[in-house]
Order: sequence, then C-alpha cells, then structure tokens
Amino acid sequence: MAEDEEMKARRLLTEWKADSYTFGLGVLDEVRGIAKGFGDRTLLVASCSKWAQKLVDTVAGALEREKVAYDIVLGARPNCPREDLYRIGLQIAVSRPHCVIAMGGGSTIDAVKAASVLATYAPAEVSKTLGVDRAEASSVDPYFGTGNVSKMRDATKKDPIPVIAVQTASSSAAHLTKYSNITDPLMGQKKLIVDDAITPKKAVFDYGATIGAPRSLTLDGAFDGIAHSWEVFMGATGKSYYQKLEQVASLGISLIINNLEAALEDDVDARVALGLGTDLGGYSIMIGGTNGPHLGSFSLVDILSHGRACAILNPYYTVFFSPSIQDQLACIGPILEKAGFIKEGLDLKRRKGRELGEAVAEGMINLNKSLGFPATLKEAGASRVHIERMLEAAKDPQLKMKLLNMPVPLDPEKEDIDRFMKGVLEAAFTGNIDQIKTKKN
Repeated sequence: MAEDEEMKARRLLTEWKADSYTFGLGVLDEVRGIAKGFGDRTLLVASCSKWAQKLVDTVAGALEREKVAYDIVLGARPNCPREDLYRIGLQIAVSRPHCVIAMGGGSTIDAVKAASVLATYAPAEVSKTLGVDRAEASSVDPYFGTGNVSKMRDATKKDPIPVIAVQTASSSAAHLTKYSNITDPLMGQKKLIVDDAITPKKAVFDYGATIGAPRSLTLDGAFDGIAHSWEVFMGATGKSYYQKLEQVASLGISLIINNLEAALEDDVDARVALGLGTDLGGYSIMIGGTNGPHLGSFSLVDILSHGRACAILNPYYTVFFSPSIQDQLACIGPILEKAGFIKEGLDLKRRKGRELGEAVAEGMINLNKSLGFPATLKEAGASRVHIERMLEAAKDPQLKMKLLNMPVPLDPEKEDIDRFMKGVLEAAFTGNIDQIKTKKN
C-alpha cells in the first residue's frame, strides 16, 4: 500500500468525522472512555460471531476497569431479521442505559440504530406524529424511508438513545452512516431506514480487530465497500459534489482492490488499507446514495450476502449506465487495468460510450471470478422468482430513492422498470449483456 494513499484516506476521514470517530490500530480500549462520557451504565450489544468473542471480552474488561456497569445482549444475525431488532429493542427499553454499544458488523450495528429508536418513542407518539394506526406504530414499519426518525425527534424533543458503534468488519461502514437495513425473513425482502438522526454519536474501528475474520466475511465486506463507492460515484454525474466524490470513491476502490488479496492472508498493512477503503465507501454513501445494485440486493437476502449480490449486479448496471458515466469509467477503468483485471492492449483511452462500459464491466466480472464469486445470478442460485421480486421491489415507494439516485433515473409510473430494469436483471441472470437496453437521460 502506498503511504500517500493511506495518509490521504486518514485525512479525509478525520476531516469528515473529526473527534466523533476513533480509528486505527490498537484503539479498541478507547471504547471505555467514550462510554463513560455518556454515563456509568451501558448496554453492550455484541456480535454472535464466535471469532469475535475475544474482542467482546476486551471491551467488557475495559468497561469494568472504567467502572461502567453493563449488560451483554446478543447482536443480530446476518441482514438483521426483524425479530432480532425487536429483541434488542426490548432489552434497551428494559435496561434504560445511558448509551448502547453496538459491537459487530453491519447487521448488529444496523439493528441497534433502529432498536434505539423503538426504545425511545411510544406507539401513541408515533401514531400521532407519523399518522399511522396503533398496530403499525408498535412496529418498525413507520420508520422505513427517509427522515421519519427526525420527524419523531423534532415532534417529541427526544433524541434516540445514543449509540456507540464499534465496528469489527471492513464492510458496510454502518458505524459511520445514517442507514439501517432490516429484513423481513418471511417475505425475503430487506427495507431501509435513512435518517441522520440514527447516525451513531460515536464510532470506533480498530482495524486490527479484523485479523482472523473468516474469508467469506472479508470478501463480502470488501465488495460492499466497492459497491458503496462505485454506485454513488456513478450517480454523481452533474451533481455539485462530483469532484469531492471522485476523490473519496476512487481512493476507496483503489485501496480495496489493491489490498484485498493480502488482507485475506492477514497482512496487517493490508487489513488497515481495507478498513480505510470500506470506511471511504461509508463516506461516499453519506455524500450521495446507492442505486440499482443495492436495490436489487434487498430481494436476494435468502440466497446471497449483501456484498456478493452487489458484486454480481454492479457490472450489468455499469453497462446500462455507461453512456452517462463516461468520466467515472475513465477513472475506475485504469484501477482495474493496473490490478490485472482488464487485459493488456485493450486501450481504454480509445473506447467510448457503451464499449467503454462493457470493458470496465468485464474487469469487474474478472475481479469477481478471481475470488471465487459467481458471475451471474443464475450461477449464484437465483431463480426467475427473484427477478420478479426485484422488479416488484423497485416499484415500492419507500425505495424510490434508489431509482432517483441512478445516473439514468427510472420512473415506475412511466413503466421504466419493465422496459429497462428488466433487461438489466435478465442480463445479470444469464450473463448476456446484449439484453441490456440503454436509456437516454
């Protein structure tokens, strides 16, 4: 890893988060002082992963030394099923802590973000403020979409219970962001809360904590980080924040791609680089928003991890968006080419339009294959039912933000989903990019 890339990444993260974020090597012990700053009673919601148990023990011991009283509650399973959210919310309500420490990967942190909200506002308050009936007001449903937690905070003058997010995986950057993904296992569908009010008050990421993580977790997290940076970068065409995002996203993607193989071997420098890269992915999704691949991944939770689903879908959306993202392709293509995933002699500089998009998409697919990822949804075990589920989810008003974040926005009311998205998903299913019809912006 080039030293200047690491230094640049650290500078960007510090400029963004200032003293609300503690990151680096050997910083896990600092959780105790941060917790003490909120009071002398906390609830530690800890990942259920066996490999992370030693990290939980480290934080628990630090809290004891700081004389911060705590209870430990089991964290959330992958993709944060609704029942895990409700279980954690109940424990927060019963414990009444001064803060909640969410320690784990994205699923546990997302669960705690939402659970702290459920433990803060009474159903009667939710019903009155958000205009839903009492039955719905007792659930997480009213908060899906954008800004509903802030509406509750402003109406009641109550902030959600403070969350300290202690990340243990280089992945979603949930510890830094305003997003909470919750899954309904019965429907096989994930939904999203988007609200600045749920961004953790404090965050800690000891990059050394990821050493020894399972290979699958490392890979899935890395591709989630790439998806965050690339999807937001694609959607930045014509936006005021384009230049800033180009800097953040391209650096994040470069750090991940160039260090992933060594990180899998637990090279410490590479683990640091991977953590910085996925953190920059989190920075990206706080500047702009993800789009099609993330939206599609929400309907694949029964067969694929989030990062893996995004990795499969992104090349096909890259082709679809290619006429509108020429500058982004010219930026990211050389990173893939230098890493050996775009064959020599292709001469990216001479390629334009869809032809350039197809070359970069091929590089993404080659990256996937090099790490044992499937190249198509069919290879991953998806069925036609999943295609229909993704198309139906795209028409959900609560997920409309993903359509609007696209560099080529799609309007369900104009039948754009069936006319254009269906072809992208069919291509992702079969691997035949000729099924993708481009749309003029």
